[in-house]
Formats: sequence, structure tokens, C-alpha cells
Amino acid sequence: MRPKSSLPPKKKPATPPPRGQASHDIRIIGGQWRRTPIKVLDKPGLRPTPDRVRETLFNWLGQDLSGWRCVDAFAGTGALGLEAASRGAAQVIALEHDAELVRALQQQAEKLKAGMLQVQRSDAVAAMQRLTAGAFDAVFLDPPFDGPWFEPALKAAVRLVPVDGWVYLEAPCAWTDETLTPLGLQLVRHLKAGAVHAHLLRRTA
Repeated sequence: MRPKSSLPPKKKPATPPPRGQASHDIRIIGGQWRRTPIKVLDKPGLRPTPDRVRETLFNWLGQDLSGWRCVDAFAGTGALGLEAASRGAAQVIALEHDAELVRALQQQAEKLKAGMLQVQRSDAVAAMQRLTAGAFDAVFLDPPFDGPWFEPALKAAVRLVPVDGWVYLEAPCAWTDETLTPLGLQLVRHLKAGAVHAHLLRRTA
């Protein structure tokens, strides 16, 4: 047996990264900022829209969003709003409650010189209720999956777009016309990718 003093020193446990530190990056899929990295902070519940879903969504919308006005509610990393801005949107209002995520998104906008991206720290549903009715071409909704925000967010979003305007919804389950019709919305496209159900909805009334 080796003397106790000859034992190798114990390794110190790995220090966890500081809260809020970027644990990985995702990338903008298309448009003028294609392949630009977006930092994903180490935040509980932060769930950026998967690459495949973003690519499919903007294929549905036709890729060229020149002149569009959009709202990115529950923005998180801002991936959906940045994708819209990258494709020519004239205005993107990103709504996010978490101060750290807001700062990261503001820094991203400054880095890209994305003057069309307006980042607001606010409750997404309350902020949408204050925006001008019918003034937007598309609203992107990606609420936390464990919260009660889906129906209030849809009700707030539908008033922001005109008839035939677009509302995009990510949810942990599929929404059908049976539940959407009373809200004045129609399901146009649906995609399931892992735990994410992506819905492209059109305002009907």
C-alpha cells in the first residue's frame, strides 16, 4: 500500500458555467445574415426554435419578407424575429420579459446594425394588447410550454394582423380548427419536430 502522502491529489470538481453564460450558439438560417451565430444563454426553459422548424416556417411564408411588419412575442433568443429581419422585414418588435435575454438580443441587434429590430422588455401578452390593431403582417408566438399563455397570446395576436394575416404558434401539442375557429384563426400548415408542434395560422375574421 502506498503511503497516504503519495496518493495523487483529488481533482477539483468542474465549476459550472456562470448563470446566463452562452452555452452554445444557433445560426440564422437564411437572408442577409445567413449563418450568423445567435448566442443561446444558459437559462432554464429557454428553448430556441429548432433549425428545421425555422427553415420550414420561412419556406411557408415565402422567404422574401420585404416590407413586412412583424412581432416576435416571447422572443427568447430572438431567433424568429432575426430570421424575419434577415429576410427583409421593415420592422420587427421583439417582446421579452427576462432582462438578461433582452440585453443579449439588444447586443445582437447592435452587432448586426439591425435598426428594424426593436427590443422591448415587457410581458408579451400585455404588450401585444397595446400595439395597433391590424398593423402587422405576421406575429410569431413561442410561449413557455409549461405556462397558461397560449390562448391569451392567440387572442392578443389575432387583433394585430388583418384578415388573411399570419400568426405562427409553437406549442407542445397540436391545435386544431375546432379550437382555433372561435379565435378567428384557421390552421394552414402544421409540422411536428420532436416535442414541438409548429402551426401557421391565418386570420379569418
